[in-house]
Amino acid sequence: QVQLVESGGGLVQAGGSLRLSCAASGRTISRYAMGWFRQAPGKEREFVAAVSWSNGNTYYTDSVKGRFTISRDNAKNTVYLQMNTLKPEDTAVYYCAGRGTMVGSSDVKSYDYWGQGTQVTVSS
Repeated sequence: QVQLVESGGGLVQAGGSLRLSCAASGRTISRYAMGWFRQAPGKEREFVAAVSWSNGNTYYTDSVKGRFTISRDNAKNTVYLQMNTLKPEDTAVYYCAGRGTMVGSSDVKSYDYWGQGTQVTVSS
């Protein structure tokens, strides 16, 4: 089993930055594809970014390309999401997720492990 704990959320003004962290325990995530998802009130959970373990390839939803960066530090068993130029529409609970495959995915149903989420609120 893998336990995931997110941190780093908070309240920020539009145009600002936040860095989310996802600390894993219970098992090394070096051979897990990892992803970030978000869920706004009244909306379904949606894909934000993913990173593969095999070659470090990254994937992003179009709305965050050029603003968000996903990265991983296998030595620290941690995944990060650097969020720059934040917009009010980025407001949501952000979730970290992992799956035991080489390649990341945008399919929320394909992930096996989930964190409890961290709130990100962007004010205009």
